[in-house]
Amino acid sequence: MFLQRLYLKNFRNLSEVRVSFGPRINLIQGPNGQGKTNLLEAIFFLSTGKSFRTSTLSELIRHKENYFYLQAEFVRDHLVQTLKIYFDGKEKKIHYNNTSYHSFSNLLGLMPSVLFAPEDISLITGAPLERRRFLNLHIAQTNPLYVHHLVRYTNAMRQRNQLLKKKTEATISAWEEIMALSAAYLVIKRKEAVFELASPLNVHMQHLSQNQDHLTMTYVPSFIREETSLTDNFRHQFQKLRSREMQLGSTLTGPHRDDLLINVSEKEAKAYASEGQKRSCISAVRFAEWERLQSLAAAPPLMCIDDFGVHLDATRHTLFQNKLQNLNQVFLTSPFDIDISAHKLHISNGNLT
Repeated sequence: MFLQRLYLKNFRNLSEVRVSFGPRINLIQGPNGQGKTNLLEAIFFLSTGKSFRTSTLSELIRHKENYFYLQAEFVRDHLVQTLKIYFDGKEKKIHYNNTSYHSFSNLLGLMPSVLFAPEDISLITGAPLERRRFLNLHIAQTNPLYVHHLVRYTNAMRQRNQLLKKKTEATISAWEEIMALSAAYLVIKRKEAVFELASPLNVHMQHLSQNQDHLTMTYVPSFIREETSLTDNFRHQFQKLRSREMQLGSTLTGPHRDDLLINVSEKEAKAYASEGQKRSCISAVRFAEWERLQSLAAAPPLMCIDDFGVHLDATRHTLFQNKLQNLNQVFLTSPFDIDISAHKLHISNGNLT
């Protein structure tokens, strides 16, 4: 897979940009606040239908304009593909080749990508929501059925919570049945992903730490399940906690409350890892994520790295940079001109050269 060309109109501070990329490493360089991260954000949005900086999509529209437009031309399976997105704050138009889509979730899997940004430290230090979000997006890029069950579970839980707040059991068992079926699928696929990430995670961590640290990631459920089917477990748990949850008006257990435990050398990274170890953890996670996506998507995903050079100390940075040579197409942003063999672009005040 290879992102050849990108066209942006009224996206963040980018008025109108046309850019061609190289097939390997692309370095987007320029002072802070000029639009480097905005360009990376556009690539990520085309890949996932999401921004990694805001959940309010109208914020992506350039100031004093009323829409944004993105168009990507990329090669996959030796065929040139075209993806177009228009959004005016209310209406969205999505065209992939000759097909129209109505939801941004349809973008998942078309142009798989991995994003590594300074804010990723929240995977270690942040709330469980951050780690669930990581797992959800990772799995969703290669599994449309996972997206279906995630949406189905979330919608059913919303209905159940409304009934809990009203303190009524009318129709609640029907919503619990939907939740139990989808919850079982989500947990199975999450555990599968964590298991398959385990080996490459540790390999990359050992490389970046020069064999001083090892890394483990464990899936932590919100309740201890019995030795029966997962669906039955969830069905029983929802019924068991129903009266208590009516006092709180919310669902206390399920995949929306599960977490990941990340350990470095058998100690919880959040509490005991140094800043350098935490950065290495995130680097290892992103490289492992890239490897798993490549194997499942049958195409090398894009690797996007924001603020390259601030993630690691000098030694780890050199080791990290060496690993980039093993990837396919890479997009780096940096305020500095890095000594690296790359297709180099310079951005200033939203203008690209």
